[in-house]
Amino acid sequence: MKKHVAGLFAMVFILAFGGVASAHVTVQPPQVTAGSYQVFTLRVPTEKDAATVQVKVEVPDGVEVSRFEPKPEWSYELEKNTDGKIISVTWKSTGKGIGSTEFGQFDFQGKVAADAKELVWKAHQTYADGSIVDWAGAADSDHPASVTKVAEASGANAGGNGADADGKTSRDPLTLSLAIAGLVLGLAGFVISLLRRGKRA
Repeated sequence: MKKHVAGLFAMVFILAFGGVASAHVTVQPPQVTAGSYQVFTLRVPTEKDAATVQVKVEVPDGVEVSRFEPKPEWSYELEKNTDGKIISVTWKSTGKGIGSTEFGQFDFQGKVAADAKELVWKAHQTYADGSIVDWAGAADSDHPASVTKVAEASGANAGGNGADADGKTSRDPLTLSLAIAGLVLGLAGFVISLLRRGKRA
């Protein structure tokens, strides 16, 4: 029985906190709704002694990016195709950059296409020493591209989800974290009750 309990705890920990330990460049949230407006967050941790001084992200076909939140000591440049669609954005440090014990976040807004299935964000991280890390590989690679899953719109979500045209978001990362924590505590209580029953038997 103890082996089963240990396995259950391990599974819960991986599901709830597996992404926390990851130091990859990612785009949050991990899932959005088709046809919705969404505020995305590019999260950039520095993994070297040298500071991160530039980061570029390629915008997937399934989303129309339109607005960017200003970030102190950083500027950004946009690349557009012949139709005027933004296909990449590059943030450049005008200060010290993101230090070796730091991470940075860059917020931007976009509308997810109604027929989108997933959004693959390829990013390119440049360090002060001139080295570049391309976060553009497969999920099982050393430097995977970040992937946002797209859920089909239905019912109340059909008109839009995540953020409205003014960039106001209804998705709260803190609420999600608390929900996960509650699930973990609930499962822990269940396991403890099983252990007590086992002792009484």
